[in-house]
Amino acid sequence: MAYVIEMLNITKAFPGVVANDNVTLQLKEGEIHALLGENGAGKSTLMSILFGLYQPDSGTIKVRGEVVNIKNPNDANDLKIGMVHQHFKLVENYTVLENIVLGRETTKRGFLDTKTPRKKILELTERYGLNIDLDAKIEDVTVGMQQRVEILKMLYRDAEILIFDEPTAVLTPQEITELMKNMHHLIKEGKSIILITHKLNEIKMVADRCSVLRKGKYIGTVDVKTTSVEEMARMMVGRDVTFFIERDDAIPGEPILEVKDICHHNEVLKKDDLFDVTFDVKSGEIVVIAGIDGNGQTELARVITGLDHAKSGSIMLNGVDITNLSIRKKTLTGLCHIPEDRHRDGLVLDFDLAENLILQTYFNKEFQELGFFKFKNIAKHADELIYTFDIRAGQGRKTRMRSMSGGNQQKAIIARELSRPTDLIVAVQPTRGLDVGAVEYIHRQLIGLRDEGKAILVFSLELEEVFGIADRILVMFEGKIVADLDPKKTDENELGLYMSGSKGGKVK
Repeated sequence: MAYVIEMLNITKAFPGVVANDNVTLQLKEGEIHALLGENGAGKSTLMSILFGLYQPDSGTIKVRGEVVNIKNPNDANDLKIGMVHQHFKLVENYTVLENIVLGRETTKRGFLDTKTPRKKILELTERYGLNIDLDAKIEDVTVGMQQRVEILKMLYRDAEILIFDEPTAVLTPQEITELMKNMHHLIKEGKSIILITHKLNEIKMVADRCSVLRKGKYIGTVDVKTTSVEEMARMMVGRDVTFFIERDDAIPGEPILEVKDICHHNEVLKKDDLFDVTFDVKSGEIVVIAGIDGNGQTELARVITGLDHAKSGSIMLNGVDITNLSIRKKTLTGLCHIPEDRHRDGLVLDFDLAENLILQTYFNKEFQELGFFKFKNIAKHADELIYTFDIRAGQGRKTRMRSMSGGNQQKAIIARELSRPTDLIVAVQPTRGLDVGAVEYIHRQLIGLRDEGKAILVFSLELEEVFGIADRILVMFEGKIVADLDPKKTDENELGLYMSGSKGGKVK
C-alpha cells in the first residue's frame, strides 16, 4: 500500500517543552487516519509542521514518496495539502466567497473576478453537499457553516490530503453527523484524511487506522475496527479511564438559583429569543439544560451570568436579586462561570497563565495591596492550580495563554472558576475540546461540588454528558423550557423528541 504522507522521526521543541519527540506518522492513500492524544500531546504541532506553519528541528517528510521541504502553507497547498484549523482562520467581515478565494484571487482587466470562482465553488457545494450562502458575511453564519467555508477553502485549492484539527469541538451533534458523512464522501472522491481528535466514538465512526501520541511521544498505530474504545483510551492517557462515573443520588436542598419569567430581546436579529423562562437550581443538584444549538441556551447563560441583560423577569441568587447587577457583583454574590466561548469571554490571550488564573480575584487582598500586586502569592496560586488541574504549559505559569492548546486553555478557565468560593456554578459546554481523561476529571469535580452542597447548572449539547452527570434535565426549544425530566425515567429517544419540538410544551 502506497503512503501519500510519511512523517518520519519528527522532533520539534519549544521553550520548556518538546512538543514532538521522534514521532512517525504514515497516511495511506484513500484512508481516514485518526491522530489521537490528550490535550497538549503534540497533535496540532505535528500537523502544523505538515502544513508549513512550523519547521521541524529534525526528521523527514515525504509526500507521495518524495522528500519535501514545506516552508509555509503555500508550499503545502502546492503539494495539495489542506488544513481546517481548530480555531478557524477566517476574516469575519468578508463574505463566504471572499474568504474561500482569499490568497487565490483571479482578476480580469485589473478587477477582481468573482464570476469564475463562484461557478467553481457552487459546483463544489453541490458535489459535496456543502450548501452555504456565498454572499453571507462570516460574522453572520453559525460555526458549523464557518467550518463548511474552511472545507470549501481546501477543496477550492484542489487539496487531496485533508487535515481536520479537532473539527467537532465547536459543532452540534447534528453538525457532527453531517461532517462525518462529508468525510466519507471525500474519501470516495479519492481524498485522504488525517483527523486530529480525542473523541473516541468519532474515531470508531469514521477512521480506518489510529495513531496515538502521549506527551509528545509516538505510542503506536492500531486498526480501529479491531481495537476497543477502552484500549485506545488507555494508550492515550496511560491508564484505565472511567467513562461512566458512579455517584450517589442527589439530595437537593434549598433553591440557590431562581430564574423567573426571563425574556430576552436579540438586538442583532431584532427579535425576542427567550420567552418567560422559569426554573430553579437547588443546592446539592446538577441541572443540565439540553437542546439543539440555537434554541436560546447561549442567550439564557449570558443573561444569568451578566454578559447580557434580560428584557424582563428576575434572577435570584441566595435570595438576592442579581438580575441587573454587574458581572463582578454577580461573581461576588456567589456565582462562577465557565463560558461557552473561551477566547471571547474566558481568557485574555496575551496575558500569561498566572495572570489569567487571577482574572476574577486580582483585587483581593491575597493578590494586591494598595494597588500593587503580590507576585509571590500570584505565582504560588498559579503553581497550585497548574498541579491540581494538570494544566500542561511549556513555560509553566509564565506561558502566554495564546500559545497553549485549546484543551489546556479550557482547563485554565475551569481551574480559575472552580477554585473560588462559590454557591452556583454555571458551566456552558464545560468539557468542549477536552480529552477523555480531562472529561472524567471535570465530571468528578462537578459531582464532588454537588456533594458539597453547591448548585450546578450545566448547558450541554452532548447527550452522553447530559445523561452522565444530570440529576435533572431541562430541555429548551425555541427559547422556552419545554420539559423537566428525571434522567432515570427518560432516554435519548424521548429527549430527542422534546429537543426537536415533536413532543411537549412550555413547562410552568
